[in-house]
Amino acid sequence: MSFTGRNRKDITGDGAEKKSADKTPPVKDRALGLLARREHSAVELKRKLQQKGYNSSDIDTELLQLQRDGSLSDRRFTEAYVNMRMNRGYGPMRILAELRDRGIPAELANEYLNQELLDWHAVLSRQYTKKYAGIPIADHQDKSKRIAYLQARGFRLDLIFEVLS
Repeated sequence: MSFTGRNRKDITGDGAEKKSADKTPPVKDRALGLLARREHSAVELKRKLQQKGYNSSDIDTELLQLQRDGSLSDRRFTEAYVNMRMNRGYGPMRILAELRDRGIPAELANEYLNQELLDWHAVLSRQYTKKYAGIPIADHQDKSKRIAYLQARGFRLDLIFEVLS
């Protein structure tokens, strides 16, 4: 098979591909693309955009605009995140730490974590049953391991003892 023409790609004289115009999408388009997949906190979204090489001042300008038009909301992110992690069997202390890592202020996180309708006892019971269904506590060491597991999931000690008793 012989090639008589040039490759479809634009090639410079030294054989290297010639880069076409910068095809990086505008900050707003990239941000909206990320938000279309899932909710993000403002800090999380800014971090991702910075990793893609966008200018910090451009990011700040676009994030402000996205917050004004309602596309970006830390409240909405917090509510969705709390529900997701709660449904996966995590407790309030773990979720609070994760929200802080994602740039959510403690006041906003606590507003959602301390709602009356959230039944942490039921979440803890469900997680305990899922992990230890029908397996009796063998000894003190086994009980300690179970307590450590539930604490690592983010549940308060008083709630753990309530479920274990």
